[in-house]
Amino acid sequence: MVYGCLYCAVSFQNALASLNFADSKTLKEEKREELFESLKANESIGWSVDVIDPRELSAKMLKKSKINLNEISHDSAMGLVTRVLNMGVLLTQVYVDTVGDPDKYCAKLSERFPSIKFVVAKKADSLYPVVSGASIVAKVTRDRALRNWSFDESAENMHRKFGSGYPGDPETKAWLEHHKHSIFGFPTLVRFSWGTCATYFKNGAEVVWEADSALDEDGTANKNGKRQLKLSSLGFTGGKRNSEEIESSGKGRCKFFQNRKLEQLTQF
Repeated sequence: MVYGCLYCAVSFQNALASLNFADSKTLKEEKREELFESLKANESIGWSVDVIDPRELSAKMLKKSKINLNEISHDSAMGLVTRVLNMGVLLTQVYVDTVGDPDKYCAKLSERFPSIKFVVAKKADSLYPVVSGASIVAKVTRDRALRNWSFDESAENMHRKFGSGYPGDPETKAWLEHHKHSIFGFPTLVRFSWGTCATYFKNGAEVVWEADSALDEDGTANKNGKRQLKLSSLGFTGGKRNSEEIESSGKGRCKFFQNRKLEQLTQF
């Protein structure tokens, strides 16, 4: 996922409108590339991008304390604002294409950067040329990243006909169907937290982690009927008992480690 920003002097706004930027989704790839090269060559315009790896997105969205896509987007936008400020650019006005409720998002940004006036709106990339330009920067960067993507996997018959990446695109759906794996899911190019992926996992192999099915120390399940791990099951205990006592008793550790006679190292 790629987030982009564009910045210029307030006095350049009228000239910016004459460059015919538009929402990147409404432009053909050739036109986006042409506009991107023109803004790169324009010394009155600056730009920056934040490229987020799909594995990072999946890790944040699927971990126990989940971070949703809206929060990730907000953090990225604030990171870009901070980056431009750190370049020495004096930002007075910032236009943002909203993710989530515009008013709440605007309040969040204003609280973080009180000296900046924020305008947060739906479809801002169609309303404000500076946001249109930012969307072109982000889209071209993403397209180029996909074209030059270096696969970690070495499976046979892999190809790069990704399509647009949107869930309704037949070419994207065909690529997902062709590259799915019953155990490993998809290549690391794919964000596993993407809702579209769920339909392809229905016939996948079920994986049961031994640690997930471990009993509590007293051998009982929790009140919901599910087996629950305590910190002590993973080797974390109070200060009153040292690690040698725990190892010798065989208690306080997950069965996964006990069955394999794996010892906890305290010195390296």
